Amino acid sequence: MEELSRRRVLITGGALGALGALGMAKSPWTWSPEGSVAGAGAGLDPRWVWDEEADPLLASLLDRGAIPEVNRLLWNWTRNDQPLPDGLPSDLRDFMEHARQLPSWADRGKLETAAEFNKSRGIYLNLLNGVGGGMLATAIPDEARSVYYSKGGADMEDRVAKTSIFGFAVGSLNAYRPEGSCVVECVKTRLVHAAVRHLLQQSPHWSGDIPISQEDMLVTWHTLPTFAMRKMLEWRVPIRPAESAAYLHVWQVSAHLLGIKDEYVPATWDAANAQSDQILPRNMGPTPEGVELTDILLSQLAEQTSPGSISRPLCNALARYLVGDQVADWDGIRREPVWGPLISSAWPKLVRFREGLIPLPLVPQAAWVIDEAVRQYILFFLTKGKETKIEIPTTNRPGS
Repeated sequence: MEELSRRRVLITGGALGALGALGMAKSPWTWSPEGSVAGAGAGLDPRWVWDEEADPLLASLLDRGAIPEVNRLLWNWTRNDQPLPDGLPSDLRDFMEHARQLPSWADRGKLETAAEFNKSRGIYLNLLNGVGGGMLATAIPDEARSVYYSKGGADMEDRVAKTSIFGFAVGSLNAYRPEGSCVVECVKTRLVHAAVRHLLQQSPHWSGDIPISQEDMLVTWHTLPTFAMRKMLEWRVPIRPAESAAYLHVWQVSAHLLGIKDEYVPATWDAANAQSDQILPRNMGPTPEGVELTDILLSQLAEQTSPGSISRPLCNALARYLVGDQVADWDGIRREPVWGPLISSAWPKLVRFREGLIPLPLVPQAAWVIDEAVRQYILFFLTKGKETKIEIPTTNRPGS
């Protein structure tokens, strides 16, 4: 196993003790499936539910040595309306044809409204889903360990690039249109999750339960749309009810395609907030792996923005502002006495200034062009200009 940096682990100080006890507490599951898009369900604790369709299939494909050829065949499967490539194993093809179908409750009108909302609010969503969601993810012990010890943990630039491919697909203007790629990226990610579940249990460094349970996926889900919506409301970003409902809907559909059971997918923001308040506290806390991954992610962010001595302190301050002191302490993010107060003071003013411009003619379109340019730059930086796509792993992290 690659040696974790002792210095970075020690940054957390007492967080590994007192804060860890708070974050790691496991409260009973009481969220009712009546608040889900299904409106009913068994009400089972999602900690002990996985993906009974994908898991045995991927275990079989891995044991049969079929994954390298599957990855080759799926490399050019990129559009929602694109037929599956010839040559796939029949059991995989049958699964994917079923898995790629939108749920019966999907609303095309809401998906289009969500695309327009992403267009006008891209700067906030990219920041909150990318930086904020990333920092929250490393403060989730099960997720931090599963990332660290899986194959992606050995090359975090590649891992972040592939995660960004999925996130950008959800937030694109054509996410669920025929020419979009959100269905493709969701289905590929579901296959990856099933493969990681099978592989990590073979790692000598994995001693926990089966990874990436329904609860683990819900926790990640709440670090994205639920966290983003809460922060935008906190920043007083004006959001119409139809936009709010549509933004939730695009993530509801994405959750379904990722393999989260409908009985766990919140039907409303009230239900989402209630589920988040129950599920995040019992799953968050510090780990050495999380501290190490946070340092890698912030170093990448600093290099993306403006290479030099000033960029890392600025990124530290921004990350702490987004996720708050407790999560930042768990992640080992340094306090920045100069940049911290400056960002806390300046960001609300920047939001008010930007929102004052949004109603003006052509501003939303111009904002989207800028946001899209930033997204493409980030992907180009992370991939080093090479074509990168989500692929099913066949091994764990080297040495793990």
